[in-house]
Amino acid sequence: MFVEVESNPNCETSVFVRFKEVGPARRIIQVKAYERSSQGEWCWITGWSDDPEQPCCPAYAQPVEDSGAGLTYLIFGGIYGIRLKPVSLHEAWSLESCNQWGEPYLFLADVRDIRFEEG
Repeated sequence: MFVEVESNPNCETSVFVRFKEVGPARRIIQVKAYERSSQGEWCWITGWSDDPEQPCCPAYAQPVEDSGAGLTYLIFGGIYGIRLKPVSLHEAWSLESCNQWGEPYLFLADVRDIRFEEG
């Protein structure tokens, strides 16, 4: 599988990377992120697209092989990456919020750090 993220207001880093899929991608709603806290914090997650009217799109977790870590979960979204906000935050998704942040993609080693969409 390929992940392509263009440089954009959500995340400045552009990437084009290839991964070996180990299983199917599944939609997710939350992840435990470790960017701001070494203990991790549960965050809402959405994919981010280039559609200015409807930038939110699904986010997914897919098991992939990683040469450094073995099996890991690739967390990805739209052409503009993914966007996260703490679950304690009750505000709309916005590039203007200093409480939210964007990433091109994430790796999570433990499936317990992912909450999948029901159904």
